[in-house]
Amino acid sequence: MEYRQLGGSGFMVPALCLGTGTFGGRGEFFRAWGGADVAEATRLVDICLEAGLTMFDSADVYSGGLAEEILGQAIRGRRDQVIISTKGTFRSGPGPNDVGSSRHHLIRAVEGSLRRLGTDFIDLYQLHGFDALTPVEEVLHTLDDLVAAGKIRYIGCSNFSGWHLMKSLAASDRYGLPRYVAHQAYYSLIGRDYEWELMPLALDQKVGAVVWSPLGWGRLTGKIRRGAALPEISRLRSKPVAESGPPVGEEYLYRVVDALDEVAGETGKSVPQVALNWLLRRPSVATVIIGARNEAQLSENLAAVGWALTPEQVGRLDAASAKTPPYPYWHQHGFRARNPVPV
Repeated sequence: MEYRQLGGSGFMVPALCLGTGTFGGRGEFFRAWGGADVAEATRLVDICLEAGLTMFDSADVYSGGLAEEILGQAIRGRRDQVIISTKGTFRSGPGPNDVGSSRHHLIRAVEGSLRRLGTDFIDLYQLHGFDALTPVEEVLHTLDDLVAAGKIRYIGCSNFSGWHLMKSLAASDRYGLPRYVAHQAYYSLIGRDYEWELMPLALDQKVGAVVWSPLGWGRLTGKIRRGAALPEISRLRSKPVAESGPPVGEEYLYRVVDALDEVAGETGKSVPQVALNWLLRRPSVATVIIGARNEAQLSENLAAVGWALTPEQVGRLDAASAKTPPYPYWHQHGFRARNPVPV
């Protein structure tokens, strides 16, 4: 397993990370993703560690905290072998302070995650979303206190806009507070919006991308084809899941899948393996979160590393998935000599 530097920190993370959204299956939304119990999760962790994948990502809202509990039990006795990342900010209870990134909620969220995970510290703690009602200075001072207390080691964010992230980084620099070294962001061959502003920002400010849903919300599994019905087992059959995911036009999706099929045939790899390998070649990407309902899916996704697409194959996938970016990005592309675009 290849290891990469996480943003501007000295911390090294594996190129692939296992997401735990499939652990627990509590509630209609997460039941559509999977329902691994402790025994199944432990086996998945075993396979990951054998392959050199040591990083596991969770969140306090995954199955209402059950995913963290299952992960904690699955790694029991081998905490020193793994990297744990988890997230907080989203609503965790009915009260007015059970949501957001206030000092009150963040401290309670971190303590709750530590308890469920059965650990003394979290390697990477990420804000699950931006809280515009809480001053960024309050958020960062709170995270600084948690770092000083030894409860978290590195901080990151997720689903921030460019200005959210830059405002936070500027405040960190101004007050000598910890900087976000990771941004957990949606990025895939059918969702390349990350490249327009967040990628240039990440490269300039040394923020590593932790990519979520790299297979486009389950659309690049190789099971969705032009004119074919959805597979019997697919998260997209769940209305809450389908409606909450990123919209993708059918013709655009099939154009990308056709290109993936072509490259998969040339390489002898599967469609998801090609899609994941493409992501691993992108600038700023530190690690890609893979999900798995079972051992077979996990083994297939793990095989996305250890080989590389050719530049020509990457170019074809780039062309098939290209979209005209919104203003001002399309205008900046015409001024590359003084305003270089990363991809």
